[in-house]
Amino acid sequence: MKFGKSICVLNVGGTRYAFSREVIRDFPLRRVSRLHACATEKEVLELCDDYDRDRNEFFFDRHAQAFVFIMLYVRSGKLRFVPGVCELSFYTEMLYWGLESAHLDSCCQKRLDDRMSEIGLDSLSEGNINVSGDEPQSPGDSVQRTALTGRAKWLEMMRKTFEEPNSSLAAQLLASISVIFVIISMIMLCASTLPDWDTAKRNTVEEHRVVEAVCIGWFTAECIVRFLVARDKWDFLRRPLNIIDVIAITPYYVTMAMAGAGMPGAGLGVAGVILRVLRMMRVFWLMKLARHFLGLQTLGLTLRRCYREMVMLLVFVCVAMAIYSALAQLLEHGLDLGTQNHDYASIPAAAWWVIISMTTVGYGDVYPVTIGGRVLGGMCVVSGIVLLALPITFIYHSFVQCYQELKLRSARYARSLSAEMLT
Repeated sequence: MKFGKSICVLNVGGTRYAFSREVIRDFPLRRVSRLHACATEKEVLELCDDYDRDRNEFFFDRHAQAFVFIMLYVRSGKLRFVPGVCELSFYTEMLYWGLESAHLDSCCQKRLDDRMSEIGLDSLSEGNINVSGDEPQSPGDSVQRTALTGRAKWLEMMRKTFEEPNSSLAAQLLASISVIFVIISMIMLCASTLPDWDTAKRNTVEEHRVVEAVCIGWFTAECIVRFLVARDKWDFLRRPLNIIDVIAITPYYVTMAMAGAGMPGAGLGVAGVILRVLRMMRVFWLMKLARHFLGLQTLGLTLRRCYREMVMLLVFVCVAMAIYSALAQLLEHGLDLGTQNHDYASIPAAAWWVIISMTTVGYGDVYPVTIGGRVLGGMCVVSGIVLLALPITFIYHSFVQCYQELKLRSARYARSLSAEMLT
């Protein structure tokens, strides 16, 4: 529409915000940016509750405090819930202004998912909430449907395609190709350890090189594109899965560089050992599957959230191992009673017996022969069961919670994908 003034005023719940026409046109909130395209006052009133042409002021009868937090998102890119406000109420405000659950920080997304589960709305999508004054929200809408324009919109679309495998058909296709390359790479890595591999490799050396180069080329291109379209480059470099990608890709180029420098053989002393270690590091490619499988994502999220419990479990085991290994060495070897057990000649040697006993593995390669040692062995097994069971309850509940959370997110993406296929 033809604005009467160069300054537009948004009146949200009594709080006034002044913006220029250019800012309104490119505003990150879809409802606000659409005001610039309105041709008549009737179209304006479909987006807001009232309009004052003289003052060029748009009135929105919405939650003023919630809009303050939404404006903080516009300025800083971080969206969190308003303290003391119901999560679903704030979510409704988000939908009204054109935002979605994907815009929330991960901690607030978890709160929203938990809240939906508590009231039986596990299948809730953006289209299930009626927002007054706006057309129904489509479950296929995504982050890039906001007022991102030009290059920013394209980058956001590419980021979701490479980072979120369930976000679109193209993302699922790329994820499937990546999984196929991972499987091929793992098959070649396993086959390279077979006795007949060297003979087969000499007969088809070019084919092996081509397959390996294609796999590495795909992984390298994928990693570079994901880095280029990342919102925060430093945050991208700090993510564990991205670090694993670099660790898995780098050995190939190091191997090629060493081969180019005249060290291609496997028996060149230290250089040969380094080459073999670098080749075996390709096994880290399996970690790329964590982006595509819910089970691996659940495991990683559980370990990240339960690191205190894991450290506590490690402390329990280390303390018990130190005590029992010292006592076992004393009873089996240190007392010199004529029945010295040389398998317990030192505390570190006895520590191996303690750890396999506490975990109830019991290989049978090391075992006590004295009466005192056998009694100690029984105590070691019983205490190991108790100590290992203590933190397991916390880890189990965290695992179930993480699984439910990721399942809700996966269902949300599946609904978006279904809507995309229908359209």
